[in-house]
Amino acid sequence: MLFKQAHQIGTVNSINWARIVAQVVYYFKGYFAATKSNNEQVSFAVPSGNFGNICAGHVARMMGLPIKHLILATNENDVLDEFFRTGVYRPRATTETKHTSSPSMDISKASNFERFIFDLTGRNANQISDLWSAVDKGNAFDLSLTPLFAKIKDYGFVSGSSSHAARIATIRDIYQRYHVLVDTHTADGLKVGQEHREAGVPLICLETALPAKFAESIQEAIGHEPERPAGFEDLESLPQRYVVKDADAQSIKVYIEEQCKISV
Repeated sequence: MLFKQAHQIGTVNSINWARIVAQVVYYFKGYFAATKSNNEQVSFAVPSGNFGNICAGHVARMMGLPIKHLILATNENDVLDEFFRTGVYRPRATTETKHTSSPSMDISKASNFERFIFDLTGRNANQISDLWSAVDKGNAFDLSLTPLFAKIKDYGFVSGSSSHAARIATIRDIYQRYHVLVDTHTADGLKVGQEHREAGVPLICLETALPAKFAESIQEAIGHEPERPAGFEDLESLPQRYVVKDADAQSIKVYIEEQCKISV
């Protein structure tokens, strides 16, 4: 901690609470953009793997934002969809995790998921500890026969999964109908979101990445590669800079200190 403070080092990954708090803002911004009064409800479709983004939606809903449904979309790695459909949370082994064309959702164990279950249990820390002690040992837990499973609907969650064929078809359909190009993860969200769409309720689908990052899939969907944003032209031809270091914390610290002195 002292080293981090001395060099002002911080991280904002998908389980960092600060990131989730920042993402809460997106839901309010989306709501105000899609409605004309505070009496309206909206639904959000969210491509999901680590349960971080949709956890922010859950927080926004708990804060009072009028969200009717939080539509959780997975790819073929459907751990979370399985839970919301069946009440069984069964993280997959590495060997069971599939490599897909929406790779940021290739998650076998959702790091933020216990935050929702904590709320679902009435913030019962002891119960969460018991449930996750089983998860940490590679086991599953089953809420299907408990009152907790029936309570899930009170939080607005519904779910579905997508596949490579479905996301390619969705990218193609959205491009042909609206002349809008979306990436593979967003396509998963759109596919599942449209399955749960309700008349009279605006549906907001969260976009997650640039299509240019997934040129091979875009090529498959629309017949040509996506246009690259300014500054990304000929990216592959640019020089790569990296340093190989041993997996040793002290040597990494020394390297960081050396680099900090050079940059001063």
